[in-house]
Amino acid sequence: MKKQIIFLKTLFTGCCTLLANQFEIIGPALLLFIFLMAIDYISGMLAAKTEALTHPDSKRYGWSSKRGLIGIYKKIGYILTVLVALCTDYIIFTLLESIGVHYNTGTLFGLLTLIWFTINELISILENTGRMGVKLPPFIINVLSEIKDDIEKKP
Repeated sequence: MKKQIIFLKTLFTGCCTLLANQFEIIGPALLLFIFLMAIDYISGMLAAKTEALTHPDSKRYGWSSKRGLIGIYKKIGYILTVLVALCTDYIIFTLLESIGVHYNTGTLFGLLTLIWFTINELISILENTGRMGVKLPPFIINVLSEIKDDIEKKP
């Protein structure tokens, strides 16, 4: 089991390095996204613990390993979706060009997908801090929601 985890970490790190080398702008954005996914997961656990402390008699609140595992699976799904979008860009901008097929688009689907998921992570972190009792500035939520809406209208 330990060897499998080390292999998966190595594979993941290699993929991130390959992407960073191939897509100069994607690399830093991908690292930011991965960092924010970790912060979101941690803030979710803290929010669950805070809710458990403020509602000690309720089984509805608190940390659940099942919900935590579902959260990890969801984040793996995010990464897979970004990889599919990056592969789509590679097919459109490299492979199709090499065989003389021109697909007219200026949209970088990988970058847009990455930005969209990154904004989701930022919103989720804010929601988690709100669950911890932090008063949230409404302007930051509004700006992030507007950016997300604009990205959804882009392609």
